[in-house]
Amino acid sequence: MGYYNNHYPPNPHRNKGNRWLVPLLLGVVIGILLVSVALPAVLDSNLVSNQQGNQVADNSSNNGESNPSYMSVDITTQITDIVQQVAPTVVGVTNIQRQNSLWQQQEGTEATEAGTGSGVIYKHDGEHAYIVSNYHVVEGADELEIVLYDDTHVEAELLGGDLFSDLAVLRMDGSAIDQTIEMGTSATIKVGEPAIAIGNPLGHMFAGSVTQGIISGTQRTIPQDFDYDGRADWQAEVIQTDAAINPGNSGGALINMEGQLIGINSMKINQEAVEGIGFSIPIDVARPIIDELEKDGSVTRPFIGVEIYSLDEVPQAEWKETLNLPSEVEGGVYVWSIDPVSPADQAGLERLDVITHLDDVAVLNMIDLRKILYQEKEVGDEVKITYYRDGEKQETTLKLGVQR
Repeated sequence: MGYYNNHYPPNPHRNKGNRWLVPLLLGVVIGILLVSVALPAVLDSNLVSNQQGNQVADNSSNNGESNPSYMSVDITTQITDIVQQVAPTVVGVTNIQRQNSLWQQQEGTEATEAGTGSGVIYKHDGEHAYIVSNYHVVEGADELEIVLYDDTHVEAELLGGDLFSDLAVLRMDGSAIDQTIEMGTSATIKVGEPAIAIGNPLGHMFAGSVTQGIISGTQRTIPQDFDYDGRADWQAEVIQTDAAINPGNSGGALINMEGQLIGINSMKINQEAVEGIGFSIPIDVARPIIDELEKDGSVTRPFIGVEIYSLDEVPQAEWKETLNLPSEVEGGVYVWSIDPVSPADQAGLERLDVITHLDDVAVLNMIDLRKILYQEKEVGDEVKITYYRDGEKQETTLKLGVQR
């Protein structure tokens, strides 16, 4: 019946289950040992990392809060460095005038503050310090007082002033002065470059105020009516900036990002509809006038005797229709009025004549004409003038007089 020696035949699968039992038990034992030894080390390492991360996060969070115990801020920029360097050279100027006293029984006068402005210390000769300001700041003053950066008050004398350029030069004792401003140049300034204005807006209570802006325009010409007769007496060449310039800023400094003086702040359009327009006298225009005021007390200028305006202020259509200018004329200045018995009157110039050359040097605008007259000519010089009248090119010669 299929039996063998009264036993079942051998089963080839009988002992296979016992073969993997020993390796399994051995693996479990090794795993237990590894977990018991390695896990604590891993946990300790992660704990340290988490604690360090939390500490960094906490510190970052604290740094975002205004906590004086943990935060120290020291903000230094190019502008703060410039202001720190230049501010001591910008001073306050007080115009003191004397008038009859209404409170005294006897005859006498009392000193009153007629106005305040700003000034810039530009020179020190060892004994005296020299300050440039605006003419309208010191006009009519019986006494002048300088308020230094540290609120020291020092008397000053007026060496000279010029109505047309709106510049004045003052001199004071130099013993309290440690530095002067560095002169720059206005010839290379560009529209859009940064500019800083320093002065005393609204009086000495806001002394040393700093405003920042950009150069909004160069070689602007602003008509000036000094006698208020409705006719322009002068065309002031100015730098336009949007750095805030308020009453009291007059005479203050307009500086570039090198800390150099590029302009003397002078005028501001104060109208409700106009904001951000301030004007400064270019330092290249001011410097020769400052030198002359310092030495002579006044400015002597060659004089033609005409009220003129740049041709580029007139629409192109008027060049041909009204002035009858030929197409080859690219620029010039047109005569609006002529002073009686002036060099221009004696030379035969007339209203609406268009001047294009002085001594064969092209004149494209007012600035060109003034540069030739004030930088290359002297009072008494004879000048050949080329001009157009009713479309005809003509020439005349005049002898320069004295601007009074």
